[in-house]
Amino acid sequence: MNWGKYRNLIFYITTIAVFSCLMYFFIMEGQTLEVKENMIAQTSSGSTWENFMESFKTNLHHPLALLLAQIVTIILTARLFGWICMKIRQPTVIGEMIAGIVLGPSLVGMYFPEFSTFLFPKESLGNLQFLSQIGLILFMYIVGMELDLSVLRKKAHDAVVISHASIIIPFALGIGLSYFIYQKFAPDGIQFTSFALFIAISMSITAFPVLARIVQERNLQKTKLGTIVITCAAADDITAWCILAAVIAIVKAGSFTSSIYVILMAIAYVFLMIKIVRPFLKRIGDLQAGKNSISKPMVAIFFLTLILSSYATEVIGIHALFGAFMAGAIMPENAKFRTLFIDKVEDVALVLLLPLFFVFTGLRTQIGLLNDGQLWMTAGFIILTAVLGKFAGSALTARFVGINWKESLTIGALMNTRGLMELIVLNIGYDLGVLGPEIFAMLVIMALFTTFMTGPALDFINFIFKSKKENNEELYDKNDSKYRVLLSFDKPESGSTLLRLAHDFTHKMNGNKSITAMNIAPVDEMHAYDINEYENSQFQNVIETSHELKLEVTTLFKASTDIESDLTSISNKGNYDLLLIMLGKSMYEGSLLGRLLGFTTKIINPEKLLNTVKGKGNIFNNSPFDDFTLQILDKTNIPVGVLVEKGFKTADKVFVPIFNLSDFYLLEYAKRLINNNNSQIIILDAAGQIRNNIEVKELIRSIEQVAPNHITLYNEKKIEKEFLNAQDLMLISSKSWKNLIDTKSLWLSDIPSTLIISNP
Repeated sequence: MNWGKYRNLIFYITTIAVFSCLMYFFIMEGQTLEVKENMIAQTSSGSTWENFMESFKTNLHHPLALLLAQIVTIILTARLFGWICMKIRQPTVIGEMIAGIVLGPSLVGMYFPEFSTFLFPKESLGNLQFLSQIGLILFMYIVGMELDLSVLRKKAHDAVVISHASIIIPFALGIGLSYFIYQKFAPDGIQFTSFALFIAISMSITAFPVLARIVQERNLQKTKLGTIVITCAAADDITAWCILAAVIAIVKAGSFTSSIYVILMAIAYVFLMIKIVRPFLKRIGDLQAGKNSISKPMVAIFFLTLILSSYATEVIGIHALFGAFMAGAIMPENAKFRTLFIDKVEDVALVLLLPLFFVFTGLRTQIGLLNDGQLWMTAGFIILTAVLGKFAGSALTARFVGINWKESLTIGALMNTRGLMELIVLNIGYDLGVLGPEIFAMLVIMALFTTFMTGPALDFINFIFKSKKENNEELYDKNDSKYRVLLSFDKPESGSTLLRLAHDFTHKMNGNKSITAMNIAPVDEMHAYDINEYENSQFQNVIETSHELKLEVTTLFKASTDIESDLTSISNKGNYDLLLIMLGKSMYEGSLLGRLLGFTTKIINPEKLLNTVKGKGNIFNNSPFDDFTLQILDKTNIPVGVLVEKGFKTADKVFVPIFNLSDFYLLEYAKRLINNNNSQIIILDAAGQIRNNIEVKELIRSIEQVAPNHITLYNEKKIEKEFLNAQDLMLISSKSWKNLIDTKSLWLSDIPSTLIISNP
């Protein structure tokens, strides 16, 4: 017997047995050492189930278990409301802000008090606040990094007047507002100056991150207007945070005179950061130039800078968030370096920790306190003052410096966006005791309202200034006789593949064709300062392929919070003849949890539920398309070609199976491939219906007359694998492709690439 084969097994069994016996021996001997009078009784009078339930209840209320339950609830709720706001074309931050209020005493606490008390007991709020503050520090670090100081230096002379006017006008109106509401709403013992300064700064703030996302989504970033408004918002952000630091110093000190030392220390801190720390970080960053990753020692250096900066400003008395903002602003200006570092920070900050801040704010917001008409009138007056100060102040100043009315009003609407930055200011005021619960709730409502109104205000401005010239241009586009192909891609290599396919359909059409390559990117994947670099990288392969094919291509780039809606809207409004897309990789995208968290099954899909209720579909219908592609096919009014790509290069040999009369529209696309690419087309009469249809036979005969030997009618029922492998592309209808999936046809694995064409 070969004992070598069993040596490891014997060693394993022996080791387990020997050391198990040894442990048993020590446990038995150890029990003899127990001192009986000092032992706690191990038995319980209750049953085993009662003991388990008692232990389970104790574990449920353990601080760590409670914190984890809070985080799960908060993230799911925030993502749900964020997704709802995205669907109605509002910034997701509004949904997250609403989620905080919903989980607070204004809704859940009012109607489900026991659940609210269990999930958010007062003793647990300290942990929640601590984690949310960490999230805010990381968020302000990102905000600082997203500021492009080089653009600010170049364009400041164009925007500084608008920016500072958009601060001083609402600031003055805020102090005036404070005069009327101080006696009724200021907490006891708070000086008028402190109260007025915080009301004024809450009127003056602009949410730079939200504004930057809206500018990207509306494709304004490359326009003069976009540059001006981004520069205004950046200058506004820096100025407002400096003013806030001074306000905090004054409030903590009690008077301006007493705060002079704090302000002097803050100035010294800023000088130290700009003149000493910033050059040091630049040298560190230069070592990283050209690399695609950041080493852990470098990450440690930058995080230490963040923490020390936040610590310094907290100790000085101007709040840790200002230090985080400053640490981000002085980061090396290399766009690639900042992108790499932001990617390391923002997932944890924005997805995990920041929603905790929204809910913590919501737990403080007691809308139920506004229980009479006079209080709501005061809230309305606060909103009116905020809008007049920021919207009207920015718009009138922009008009005064020579910008036309449409762009001036657009600047006003964008600068009026307050978002998360407003909540940060309000929470600082609440923590300092300057703002009471009633005025805090009113200002939170103001922050929500002014952020929510941005999108509708921009749409209304565009509507009232829509010129006759634009209408004529739209009419001209609709009467354009060119064959217009739109290809939409997510990855650069996909764009190149789809462009080759579009070329095969239009190669010989010369000036009678128009090809547009479109990339719609999620707003969250980009940052304000590197959007041009992102766009160039996305279109690089498409541009190179167009030069190779000597093909004129129009590129269209859009940042979006709802890619599906924007893609269908552009397709339907652009008067295109064909939309080409790639089949989505995942079968689980598009469902409710999938859209919120990135994964789940297709069963939990709100749109499918709605269609099922309306009688339009079966919730358990197992479609071969991913949900994103299904929505595109359902909502577009033009033919859509969905490419299942397996190394596609050219459509020289094309296989077209015809299963029923409704598939005959495929012959028009086969004809285009013959005319423009000299493709060899093999048509499979799978159901034997072509021979009996005179119209289709005439169409095939007309094709043969123009291009003899380019089309072959195939009647064989059995298709050899070698034959399928020899084809470059299969053209098939969406309905027939589903049938192939359902029957698990081997064709799917044998055809190199497949173009599924829907006929709306």
